Amino acid sequence: MSEQLTFTYSIDGDDFTRAGEASSSVKNKLKMLGVSSEAIRKVAIAMYEGEINMVIHADGGTIDVSVSDDDITMVLADKGPGIPDIDKAMQEGYSTAREEVRSLGFGAGMGLPNMKRFTDEMQIDTVLGEGTTITMKVHL
Repeated sequence: MSEQLTFTYSIDGDDFTRAGEASSSVKNKLKMLGVSSEAIRKVAIAMYEGEINMVIHADGGTIDVSVSDDDITMVLADKGPGIPDIDKAMQEGYSTAREEVRSLGFGAGMGLPNMKRFTDEMQIDTVLGEGTTITMKVHL
């Protein structure tokens, strides 16, 4: 490939009907680029979890995906409330999702743990009252 490809997606907050469209689009693009199925699976899961978190907690945001010969980088940026306790948020089962979100089957507290589990690198930058940026990489 030798050049870097970049895709940008805008995620709407509170729109569960469209949640997952960006990760599905990236999955299809990576298939067309001939990326390994294992890397595609990891990217699709991590990005979907991040996308859902943006819908649930942050009133949406943007996702920038860059594909190079070495890795796939996903930068998820939102203007949400920020994460008060990252260590607690990384615990499986911990969730601050509202009850109506849970009744839809979301908000089980597996988003951030799954994002970390299915990526090779993950960094969370958060500022309370301003938003969160999560950078994830899957090595190729």
